[in-house]
Amino acid sequence: MDLKLDQIYDRLYQSAFGLGIRILPGKGPQVVSGAHALNCINEILEKEGKLHPMIVTGPRIVKSDFFVNACKKLKEYSLFSDVRPDPDTITVEKIVAMYTQERCDCFVAIGGGSNMDAAKAASARIARPDRSLQEMGGTLKVRRKTPLFLAVPTTAGTGSECTVAAVITDAETHHKYSINDFVLCPDYAILDPVLTVSLPPFLTATTGMDALTHAVEAYLNRPYHRRETPGQCREAVRAIFRYLPEAFKTPDNLKARQEMLFASFKAGLAFTTACVGNVHAAAHTIGGLYHVPHGLANAVLLPIVLEDYGKKVERPLADLARFAHIAAGTDSECAAVFIQKIRDMNRTFGIPDHIEKISEDDLDQMASWAVQEANPLYPVPVIYDREHFKRILRRAGQLS
Repeated sequence: MDLKLDQIYDRLYQSAFGLGIRILPGKGPQVVSGAHALNCINEILEKEGKLHPMIVTGPRIVKSDFFVNACKKLKEYSLFSDVRPDPDTITVEKIVAMYTQERCDCFVAIGGGSNMDAAKAASARIARPDRSLQEMGGTLKVRRKTPLFLAVPTTAGTGSECTVAAVITDAETHHKYSINDFVLCPDYAILDPVLTVSLPPFLTATTGMDALTHAVEAYLNRPYHRRETPGQCREAVRAIFRYLPEAFKTPDNLKARQEMLFASFKAGLAFTTACVGNVHAAAHTIGGLYHVPHGLANAVLLPIVLEDYGKKVERPLADLARFAHIAAGTDSECAAVFIQKIRDMNRTFGIPDHIEKISEDDLDQMASWAVQEANPLYPVPVIYDREHFKRILRRAGQLS
């Protein structure tokens, strides 16, 4: 009885939130795209009247030729280059301290989702010095103007260059949570395919599967759709099925790389409006606790959760399968092909079908975190309680 009442509350919350989403003005970044678009940074900063950007990136990016060449064109900047995967609260506070001490006036985040999320979280703290990161976790708890933000993705997956979310890990508890506010959407997204060419094939694959998960989960969350959301999801899914294998096999294929950046961007716009779902809620617990890369966790969980949803998602999955030209037939047949196609791509990319690190001893905590993230916010086809999340996590870990 308690679960039924919880589900009723969740659906009522989602109905009200969905109405709010439809009346809020949509905000997206200005897009600069094409080979060597990175060279436009200095021009953008001059146009915006910014004199001292803070560049936030990681140790791999800072050694790259394109990064060194881009920095040579900047008159003045500060650099934080120690963002690691799954950025934690300590890292964010270090960025805030440097930004304040060196009197920076904007952010340029270069790299994958971790680098952009760390910079976004830092911008939230700068906008709200009166609030801790934990206090801003959740939805619409920043609500103040943040510094000008340029996002430069070097992976095609997270979509963080156009989303309103920053995912952070608590350094003490290892709880991974999200700060969601429209003010966190970057002002500019620079989509330069040249920057993704050096990405190792496996990272190309897992980040691409992250983008696919965004598009699929957003498509299933119909209560939060704006008019443009379904088209963004469909276009992203079709492009990923077509171009991700090409980017994986031929890393220097700039056409495939650019199309994957566009697909990731569209999926990011879609889930900024429609949210993600139970796949992400479970994946965040795996990433926070075991430091499993987010895209890898999503790739493993996506077919498991879609299969678990069963008939609830047959029609929308069939729609996606037909739009992507990967299946024809009844809804049931097309949905089954769609899920199998995901498994086939995972196998081609060398992505395992389970995550060995998952431990039975951690399931209670993981399920609790997943429920806390998913409910009541995510308008998923099937609402999961703690026991349901534990069953999914057991399947993902192949626990008996």
